[in-house]
Amino acid sequence: MRCAAGPAFALMLLAGAAGAQQVTSAPGGVLRWLDKTTGETADIELSRGQAAVSGRLAIQLDDCRYPTADPPSDAYAHLTVVEQGRDTPVFSGWMLASSPALSALEHPRYDVWVLRCATPDQPHLLEEPPADPSQGEDIEAPQEG
Repeated sequence: MRCAAGPAFALMLLAGAAGAQQVTSAPGGVLRWLDKTTGETADIELSRGQAAVSGRLAIQLDDCRYPTADPPSDAYAHLTVVEQGRDTPVFSGWMLASSPALSALEHPRYDVWVLRCATPDQPHLLEEPPADPSQGEDIEAPQEG
């Protein structure tokens, strides 16, 4: 029995490639952190390669990209999230600002998602990244109560 999904899937791939857009890698981005137990939240501004500690999580922004022709639209970022006491990351991958559930941090206590990338119209986010991005600077994220 033949499956009609094969040709439909191929058409979706072709349509996606035809609709591909140019993207720009930003020097930083803004994430939101949530402690589901206490209700604490914080917006965290990070430069590329920089990490912040929120709760028991160390969150590193590896890259943040946005469509070149439409900077305020859909940002996506590559994050590495490590929980204290664990050797391996609890999350390492791309998150989309418009659809955080597509690639989400699966954690019983914390949630992290991308809000936006640093763009030319947001100069306060355009700081120089650390000299060696593999040795990102750790900062303590502000906590809102």
